[in-house]
Amino acid sequence: MKYKRIISCICGGLLLGAFLYWQNDGLMLTKMTYHGDIPEGFDGYKILQVADLQNKVFGKDQEPLLRKIKQSAPDIIVLTGDLLDRNRTDVDAAMEFIKEIVNIAPVYFVSGNHEHQSGEWERLSDEMVEAGVTILNNGKSIIQRKGDTITLLGLADKRVNPHYDKILHTLMAGQGDSFNILLSHRPELFESYVAEGVDLVFTGHAHGGQIRIPFLKQGIFAPHQGFFPKYTEGMHEKDGTVMVVSRGLGNSTFPFRIFNRPELIELTLRMEQE
Repeated sequence: MKYKRIISCICGGLLLGAFLYWQNDGLMLTKMTYHGDIPEGFDGYKILQVADLQNKVFGKDQEPLLRKIKQSAPDIIVLTGDLLDRNRTDVDAAMEFIKEIVNIAPVYFVSGNHEHQSGEWERLSDEMVEAGVTILNNGKSIIQRKGDTITLLGLADKRVNPHYDKILHTLMAGQGDSFNILLSHRPELFESYVAEGVDLVFTGHAHGGQIRIPFLKQGIFAPHQGFFPKYTEGMHEKDGTVMVVSRGLGNSTFPFRIFNRPELIELTLRMEQE
């Protein structure tokens, strides 16, 4: 009986280890579709979101992660912050990943809190720009396709951007009927995005609530939202503003994801059917 208990404990430990490995390294590509009043030239336009990598490594040289991004074949790649982790900052590893994805599609980036807390933001931003990344911290970029345009806006993380409401208002000024997409790290600022009439927002930061309650689709805890947070994954809509929240890829203070596998988001723009 003693040996049976030992064997049972070993088997149980192996199963638990396999489960935790799958939950933390079993990459998902979550596909979404946005239906809205988009320009005709952007019908079918594909956006791939990378959120909260936080210096996590997937396989050798990020090969599993890069393979999924390549398979998606996006028109653009958007990074919504926390590429670095303040607790184990590795700019060289982050840049190795960046130098690969800029060869897949144009890359747009806004900072998260970890970039600024790491003390390496200046170096990272310089190297990203040199590699061909467009940094949209409190800025905008016009994207053209098939004779039509959309506006891509970006907010620097709130940690270094205390007047983000005023900045977002300034960015949205003069947009008129132009379709706009905002990159911002924080989902808890949803009401600000709604107030300014942003069409589509990409965010992360919540890590999916870290531990999710099966069947209830509820996360346990998220930074700056606390326990049982409202915005941890998926699409949220209010008054014409749609916000996409990525569960992200990496971990920081808490080392495990449970019922919360790391995800990339692939979103396709589609014109509303009359």
